[in-house]
Amino acid sequence: MKIVADDKIPFLKGALEPYAEVVYIPGKQINREILKDVDALLIRTRTKCTENLLEGTGVRFIGSATIGSDHIDTHYCSKNKIRWTNAPGCNSTSVQQYIAAALLKISSEYHFNLKDKTLGIIGVGNVGSKIEKFARSIGMNVLLNDPPRARVEGKKNFDSLSTLLSESDIVTVHVPLNVVGEDYTYHLFNEESYRKFKKGAWFINTSRGEVADTYALKKILKSGILGGATIDVWENEPDIDLELMQQSFITTPHIAGYSTDGKANGTSMVVNSLTRYFKLPSENWYPANVPIPASPYISIDCNKKPEEEIIRESVIKTYNIEEDNARLRLSPTDFEKLRGDYPLRREFTSYTVDLKDGTEKVRQILDELGFSIRV
Repeated sequence: MKIVADDKIPFLKGALEPYAEVVYIPGKQINREILKDVDALLIRTRTKCTENLLEGTGVRFIGSATIGSDHIDTHYCSKNKIRWTNAPGCNSTSVQQYIAAALLKISSEYHFNLKDKTLGIIGVGNVGSKIEKFARSIGMNVLLNDPPRARVEGKKNFDSLSTLLSESDIVTVHVPLNVVGEDYTYHLFNEESYRKFKKGAWFINTSRGEVADTYALKKILKSGILGGATIDVWENEPDIDLELMQQSFITTPHIAGYSTDGKANGTSMVVNSLTRYFKLPSENWYPANVPIPASPYISIDCNKKPEEEIIRESVIKTYNIEEDNARLRLSPTDFEKLRGDYPLRREFTSYTVDLKDGTEKVRQILDELGFSIRV
């Protein structure tokens, strides 16, 4: 069999060569001519799998090593018996790490305690649920909005969007991009919805750029209604809005989910889906060469330090979000290169923390996040 794969899918090379001819191509260069005699296509979000790409090809299987599927015409695939799959939840802990780092940086720079604030989470799936876990563990009040879950589970544990926006000090968004339907999210955040925010609230978007109307967001930031914004995803990527970049407190090149663990998880999920579909002998494959962090041991003297400061120190030792912010601001035209050459970032589970004079509560919070605690 023959497989075409995006050459930026990490850890993939060598995994399928025992069973197939694998051709690696930059995602944007994948075209219909290349796919004529291909059985399977492995991609990221940059390859749009539409009728224009797929018609007349031999593709029977599409695997996207990403959590989203809005770049795949799923209706066309179903109609033409093309099996497609993505990797839901593969990088949810990576986004949790990013949001934790962003929240802790904002609270440090603006001199408030997170436990005194209300976090509104819009979209409480694989990612949003882990954000909720972190927020509750450090004592934040949490409001949740997820209409699909509310219809299934009942409205008891969920708030309306209007209520969440008016009562939250920080709003973070974790929804798919839906351009039609009952749960449409395209420009969910527009001038009308921004004006429902609590004055001085913060806005964080790590979902899809098109969920937020760029013009309206810039206008509302200028007005002073919002306290600030953290933007990881952008309309018209990779051609990002430079004015919005300048207005935002933290700006990054769509890398919230780019931990090395998240990438390895995504590749593993699509490889295993492909081997099951084509009945290949490889089962439960996972990359064997995931590199360890340069400094996997963290030592913190907790004497007279507030709990939140100890958590902040621990998180920043695993991921310093300011470095990503600085890289994008220095060279915004290198958006794709910054993503393609993204440095090693391991999640909390790769680190062991030695807490000198740490309280049991701090140990419990770090343990819940996935850190190993030295005893």
